[in-house]
Amino acid sequence: MESQPRLLDQMREVLRLKHLSYRTEEAYISWVRRFILFHDKRHPKDMGAAEIRAFLSYLATHEHVAASTQHSALNALLFLYRSVLQQPFPHLEDIERAKRPRRLPTVFSRDEVHAILSRLTGMPHLMTSLLYGAGLRLLECVRLRVKDVDFSYHQITVRDGKGAQDRVTMLPRALGEPLQRHLARVTLLHDADLLEGYGEVYLLYAFDRKDPQAGTAWVWQ
Repeated sequence: MESQPRLLDQMREVLRLKHLSYRTEEAYISWVRRFILFHDKRHPKDMGAAEIRAFLSYLATHEHVAASTQHSALNALLFLYRSVLQQPFPHLEDIERAKRPRRLPTVFSRDEVHAILSRLTGMPHLMTSLLYGAGLRLLECVRLRVKDVDFSYHQITVRDGKGAQDRVTMLPRALGEPLQRHLARVTLLHDADLLEGYGEVYLLYAFDRKDPQAGTAWVWQ
């Protein structure tokens, strides 16, 4: 008889089935692990509202986390009980809430952005320019694939962004030529990697089973 997968492995599997982002997966797993350790490794199915309330209140009163951090922990436990344990989430009262600071967002002026870019060269300059000019988040920029950059229409398709959503954003015309030069250099590195038996990239949602050659294809790099 096969043994049941460990709870955190079960949770990771459900998170991936629901196509939540990798960062969300890591955050939720971390919060559930902390919740279990906080209560001396008791199994969550044997705990309820009192234990959840104690953990969330501890985060606010002892660790002084931000309101958004406490809310992230609550969401992780909500997901655990509803989607993994298949149990109704207990009604919570009297939780010590983390205080939400009233701060105005800090936005760089155009001169400040140019001052930063003027001090960068090479790959950091290209990536920072894409973050600013195309409105990309850092991980969206790092995960860009060749096929998702359209030089003809000057646009970038962001796949599986925040909330597992796709979206289209602009590719600034000033970045078209530098990005094409970058790809011309990288394709030579990719060809060299293939000759040495490397050059395979990670594919989402088991796409490598549908197309075993996609992992080494240039457009997927």
